[in-house]
Amino acid sequence: MALLFPSSSTLPYKDSTQLNQAIQRWYDSVLKNRGFSGGLIVAKNGHILFEKYDGMANYTSTDAINENSPLHIASVSKTFTAMAVLKLWQDGKLDLDKELSFYFPSFNYPGVTIRTLMNHRSGLPNYTYFMDQQGWNPSEFVSNQDLLEVLISKKAVLKDVTKPNRRFSYCNTNYALLALLIERVSGQSYSDYLKTTFFEPLQMKNTYVFNLSDTGKAIASYDWRGRKEKFNFLDQVYGDKNIYSTPKDLLIWDRALSSNFIFKPETFEQAYAPYSNERPGIRNYGLGWRMNIYPTGQKVIYHNGWWHGSNASFIRILSDSVTIIAIGNKFNRNIYKVKALTSLFGSYQSHIDEEETSTSKNESTLVIPKLKPQVKNKK
Repeated sequence: MALLFPSSSTLPYKDSTQLNQAIQRWYDSVLKNRGFSGGLIVAKNGHILFEKYDGMANYTSTDAINENSPLHIASVSKTFTAMAVLKLWQDGKLDLDKELSFYFPSFNYPGVTIRTLMNHRSGLPNYTYFMDQQGWNPSEFVSNQDLLEVLISKKAVLKDVTKPNRRFSYCNTNYALLALLIERVSGQSYSDYLKTTFFEPLQMKNTYVFNLSDTGKAIASYDWRGRKEKFNFLDQVYGDKNIYSTPKDLLIWDRALSSNFIFKPETFEQAYAPYSNERPGIRNYGLGWRMNIYPTGQKVIYHNGWWHGSNASFIRILSDSVTIIAIGNKFNRNIYKVKALTSLFGSYQSHIDEEETSTSKNESTLVIPKLKPQVKNKK
C-alpha cells in the first residue's frame, strides 16, 4: 500500500526566486562548469526550490541523465540500512544492545553490539582492505557472507582490530554485517526487505539494491577524466553501498524521515543521538547518520558517499526543513561542496569527511562563491 504525504508547502514567491537564483549561480560556478554529471535538488518543506540534471548516463552514447536516472548513492545507502535495522527494533524484532553473536553465534568478537556497528564504534577492520590483504582471489566477487566468514576464521591475523566502543572509526564492514542481520531477523533478502518496507510503500520507483542481474541496466560510473570504472571483486557487497536512486526518490525518503508514517519519534531519537563524543566540536555520528550539532541545539543530519566514480551527498537541516541532494556518476569532488548551500538558510559550517578524502591527481581546488541571502524559517 502506497503512503501519501501531505502536500508540500511553498515559500513566498520573492524568497523562492531569490533562493533559486542564488543556487543557480552556485551550481553554474561549482558544478556545471566543473564537469558535473548527475542531479541536484534543493527543497524546503518538501517544495523543490531548485532541480537540475546534467551529463551523460552513458558516455559512449547520447543517453542524458534525467530525473528518472538511478545513480549509485554509495555510502548514502547506509541511511537505508540503519533505518531498516531501527524499523526492526521499533517492531520489537531485535535489541540494539545485543551482541552480534546473539544473532550469529560463531561471531567471535565479544562486545560488538548492533549499536556499535551502527555508530562505527565496533573496533572491526574495514573489509575494503582486509579482504585483499588476506589474499582473496580478485577474479571472484566477495559476498557479505564471505567477509563474515573471513572475520571469524582469520581473527588472529587480521590487522586493526581494536576493543569495541573505545572510539569512532568509520568502517564499511559494520554496515555489510548489518545487512546480514536484517536478512537473519526479517527472513527476507536485504533487497526484498528494503523494497517491501521502504521503496514500494513510498513509491520510490527509481530506487533499487544492485546485484549482478542489474549489470545491464545499471548506470555506470566514470572517473574524473570520463573513463568508465570497471567492476572489482568488492562490488557485490551491500548494506554499506550498492543502492541506486535519484534525487527525487531521495527527497521522498527525506519526507518519510520527516513524518511519522513509518517511524515513531523515539526511533528518530535513537538515530540522531550523538555517539562519538570523545572529540570536542560540532561533528558527530548517530546511528547511520553524520551530523553537525551547533551550540544553538540545531542539527544538520547528513551522509555522503563515494564508490568508484560515484559521489553523493544527502543533507537535511531539520529545524528549517531543508533538504539538499546531489548525486553524480562521474567523480567530482565538488559534489561534496553542496554543504555550502546550507548557508542560504542559516549560519551553518561545512567541512570534509572521510568518504571525501580520496581525490584524483590534477584536480584543482575551487573557491566557493559567497551565497546570499539567508532566508528565515517560514513554514
